[in-house]
Amino acid sequence: MKKIRQLFLRGLFSLLPAVATIYLAYYLFRLLDNFLGTYITLFLGRPLPGAGLVVSLILIFITGFLVSNVIGEKLFNWGENLLQKIPLIPRIYFGIKQIVDAFSLQGKQLFNKVVLVEYPRKGSYAMGFVTGECKGEVQGKTEARLINVFIPTTPNPTSGMLILVPDEEITYLDMTVEEGLKLIISAGVVAPDRIDGNNGPKSN
Repeated sequence: MKKIRQLFLRGLFSLLPAVATIYLAYYLFRLLDNFLGTYITLFLGRPLPGAGLVVSLILIFITGFLVSNVIGEKLFNWGENLLQKIPLIPRIYFGIKQIVDAFSLQGKQLFNKVVLVEYPRKGSYAMGFVTGECKGEVQGKTEARLINVFIPTTPNPTSGMLILVPDEEITYLDMTVEEGLKLIISAGVVAPDRIDGNNGPKSN
């Protein structure tokens, strides 16, 4: 029974991401089909199968075009500001947006490398992302070369804290930013397969 349970859970968790994606896409297409079906039937005298899929693709391209220019981006931000005034909606909308942004190209450009730092105490490690070298007054008043390291929280990697760590105290990892984000969001369940040849963390 234990073996059967393990096989069932493994199959379930393997299929869940694909099923959830297909379901959301199907729900969106059906929603648009039902919404547009009434008007299409009035004009054509019969329903038009697949209208939801076509309109969804058009809507996605139009949205991408609009947010790619200054005016469209301002309108999009204005719409998000309106959402913040609706009860409960901001938590859902911006929570999903933060997760999406973390895996998007913007998130990858924000973070440079995945690192390990001894935090919050000696002998205890936290994984973080390098966002650049420390500059300005803070660096000017310290002798060590400081690196900006963002320590994200689990399972939402877009919240966390910034710590300034001397470069010689940082352990640089070989995993990609995307792999690091997956590791954090999954609370350590989804880990990259690569292991350093020295059986330990790799320092820069």
